[in-house]
Amino acid sequence: MNETYVECLVKKKTPIYMVFLKILSMVLAVCFVLVGFVFLPALIIGAAIGVGAYFLYLNADLEYEYLYVDKEIAIDKVMAKTRRKRVAVFDVGKMEIMAPVKSWHLDNYKNRNDKVTDYSSGEEKQPDKRYVFFYEGSKKIIFEPNEEMVKAIQFAAPRKVFKD
Repeated sequence: MNETYVECLVKKKTPIYMVFLKILSMVLAVCFVLVGFVFLPALIIGAAIGVGAYFLYLNADLEYEYLYVDKEIAIDKVMAKTRRKRVAVFDVGKMEIMAPVKSWHLDNYKNRNDKVTDYSSGEEKQPDKRYVFFYEGSKKIIFEPNEEMVKAIQFAAPRKVFKD
């Protein structure tokens, strides 16, 4: 069989408000637990805030893993390097076009009202390595593949993928 396998991992930039919320929730949880030794209902509130802090911790440290296997792009979300969740699978055959974010090839698609989903690092680097692809006429996906993955997808769909 002629299968192509390419893997790429991209760390999402943590927003400053998430860092602030993470620290604030941990401090509040510790304070309520300490007060809870004297006043019991504060212990329950401290435990609830601690559970919330745990979920904030998981969602503050995100990475996206892109897998390209035999004309299929799978995107997994890795939370705090401990939990993995498959968020999307895309068939390259149903993809309309794939090009860099600021490509002139995407000019015909600018006025469309598609649902935008961002699986990239969330920041514009120099040079910008993010790509956009339109899927099934209703989705606009932003992601940040490496050069090897772009070549593999271009090999599978040469008329749909542009590198500019």
